[in-house]
Amino acid sequence: METYFESGIGTEIKMPCQNQQLNNNDRQEHAAMSSTKQVRFASCGNSVLTESNRDAEVAETCENVFNSELQRQIGSQLKLLPLNDQIRELQTIIRDKSTSRGDFVFCADRLIRLVVEEGLNQLPYSECTVTTPTGEAMEQGLRDCCRSIRIGKILIQSDEDTQKAKVYYAKFPPDISRRKVLLMYPILSTGNTVIEAVRVLTEHGLQPKHIILLSLFSTPHGAKSIIQEFPEITILTTEVHPVAPTHFGQRYFGTD
Repeated sequence: METYFESGIGTEIKMPCQNQQLNNNDRQEHAAMSSTKQVRFASCGNSVLTESNRDAEVAETCENVFNSELQRQIGSQLKLLPLNDQIRELQTIIRDKSTSRGDFVFCADRLIRLVVEEGLNQLPYSECTVTTPTGEAMEQGLRDCCRSIRIGKILIQSDEDTQKAKVYYAKFPPDISRRKVLLMYPILSTGNTVIEAVRVLTEHGLQPKHIILLSLFSTPHGAKSIIQEFPEITILTTEVHPVAPTHFGQRYFGTD
């Protein structure tokens, strides 16, 4: 059973799954509220879920069934972005009539980017072979998605000969030990720098299971090294390949 709210908050409206029958009371309630604009309430920030985990799973199953049936009726030409909590949150904020214009534009731009990127993914491509030559490249991307997120800094330099990482600077929010952390490192090669960064975070009381490493490209060796050192950490990357584009930083910042 799905739970909906008027404008994100307010009166609860329960909608049946397609294979469920309305009882008399539900029919009356549904008829009375059918003209109300309905939007999905996404859990975000300090919001409290009003459905149990089981009900949430049933609601998601109903939605998946509905989308599958819709695509079957219309045909394979209809393509839907895979739904996740981020997309539901953006849809909810955009539909909410109480959303400020600043938040509306911000969320609309994010949703536009997701749709455009998936659109690009639908275009044909041809394989090619390229030769790859090697700051804070990912921070702006994070700020573009989360304007009010707290940012910490770790400055680590690796010795070119020994590849040993040395920490020169670290500054975190005072409550870092109680947070979940997105650790961003664009190119994961040996994994030594990230391992040292995680050690610094653990020294400040953060548990590895609360760290999600975001990387653009990773080598198998780098990923394995980090997970062997910290089995509870999560790594999110676009590619795992023996050859990493180590020229990324120079090209991104124009220092090549």
